[in-house]
Amino acid sequence: MKGQMTEQESNCIAHVPCPECGSKDNLGLYSDGHGFCFGCGHYLRHAADGGGDAPPKAKTPDGLIGEGTIKRLLSRKITEETCAKFNYRHVKYKGQYAQVADYYDARGKLVAQKLRFPDKSFVWLGDAKKATLYGSQLWGKGRKIVVTEGEIDALSMAQVQGLKWAVVSVPGGAQGAPKHISKCLEYLSNFEEVVLMFDMDEPGQKAAQACAEVLGPGRCKIAHLPLKDANDMLLAGRTDELIQAMWNAKPYQPEGVIAGADLLDLVLSEDEYLDVVPYPWPNLNLKTHGLRRPEITTFTAGTGVGKSAIVRELAYHLGVVHKQNVGMIMLEETTRRSALGLMGLHSNRLLHISKDGVTEEDMRLWFQETLGTGRYHFIDHFGSTEVETLMNRIRYLVTACDCRWIILDHLSIVVSGASVDVDERRTIDAAMTHLATMVKELGFGLLLVHHLKRPEGRGHEVGGEVHLGQLRGSHGVSQLSDTVFGIERNQQGDNPNYSKVKVLKNRLSGETGVGTHLLFDAETGRLIEVPDPASGFRIEDHGPDDGQVPQF
Repeated sequence: MKGQMTEQESNCIAHVPCPECGSKDNLGLYSDGHGFCFGCGHYLRHAADGGGDAPPKAKTPDGLIGEGTIKRLLSRKITEETCAKFNYRHVKYKGQYAQVADYYDARGKLVAQKLRFPDKSFVWLGDAKKATLYGSQLWGKGRKIVVTEGEIDALSMAQVQGLKWAVVSVPGGAQGAPKHISKCLEYLSNFEEVVLMFDMDEPGQKAAQACAEVLGPGRCKIAHLPLKDANDMLLAGRTDELIQAMWNAKPYQPEGVIAGADLLDLVLSEDEYLDVVPYPWPNLNLKTHGLRRPEITTFTAGTGVGKSAIVRELAYHLGVVHKQNVGMIMLEETTRRSALGLMGLHSNRLLHISKDGVTEEDMRLWFQETLGTGRYHFIDHFGSTEVETLMNRIRYLVTACDCRWIILDHLSIVVSGASVDVDERRTIDAAMTHLATMVKELGFGLLLVHHLKRPEGRGHEVGGEVHLGQLRGSHGVSQLSDTVFGIERNQQGDNPNYSKVKVLKNRLSGETGVGTHLLFDAETGRLIEVPDPASGFRIEDHGPDDGQVPQF
């Protein structure tokens, strides 16, 4: 229709006089050297068609290079025919040899050129800001278009498809790819399917994901190659695999979205847990199914109820009994107190209180059998610490000291070390987010102690009930912890050494409620699992020699 530009006309680089019919501007000239007259239909053949009459030269915009030699790229296995198709040519620019890639704007006008030199450096001529996708002037619309990361990859992919199917590349490599894709959305909408075939390195794959988000779901697919890029596949002679990679490209899915049909190998694989260690108290295992990594297990209770005693018992259990490395960050006690606590559990003595009757030889033996094993590492810091510093210390304990388990006693004191102007709730949330991320990243188990808010009515120190909603700060601790234990003990009651351990949260199985009952043996310093006093068990009848003390 007169006045309406056809698709073929829109892809030519210039209109020149026709030597056949004599028209002034009906001959469309293309970058590969062929021409077509839209008046009389005269066709000018280019070199790839076997020669023919020489087409008139189109005027090159000021500052751009019009001449050049088209020849094969031997080191890249790119044929002369492929170079002619894209008008990819060799020139001499300011005394240096270079390869020229022509770039066009959205209306098919030559606006810029990229010159690539033997040392892989390059310069732009013309107005690069107006440039669209490299090669876009050759293809108007179709079923599929492949987008590569560079010109050589575009030439490679086009070549293995016989130069018949649309292939383009982004002008600025991976870094600027999303921006260029955004500029060319209207052009790409002319194709039913867009296949992103970027480099298989990290920048390339990140760029592919970012470009796919710009294109949106539905038409966009991402190809995966066994080698770095399309030209590497061509050089290796793996052209069939290259074409197959295009056809096997998977539809883009936003990061984190996984099709259920792709999960067979995952569900058939071994359990996701790196370690499952039973608690030293059998009844607790019935509800929790053991202590696991990578998970966060939180212990909470009122002040002085016995949180530290429980995590110390677990530290001994993990390091001495199960022979696994443990990092201990005990912020309310000195390193000496922590060390004596572990040795005391091993010897069934309260060594931090009294060493009566203990010889130096005893101490050396107990040291060798606990701390001397090299399985324990401590952070020598009494009192509060900065959150960022704490995270760095934990990372060091896990990566450099090979600690599978980290005990942090307690999170509340970390927050107390922050500036007075810092919101406690937000600080706790931020610290928990960092910890949860690190646990999954590094694969360790975190045993966390956290304090409670003061309740209305009966206090926790005199046996008040513990609930998830009483955790100090916001809901970040309860939400990000996998298991939460609440310890209840009446320090002023008839049985002040008796504790009830309740499972407040259990992400694995959902089983909650009373997990076990523990009795602190004032002679040995051990926490011993005992029956519920409501069942008729008399705590006052318990003694160190009645068979209740478990064997470790």
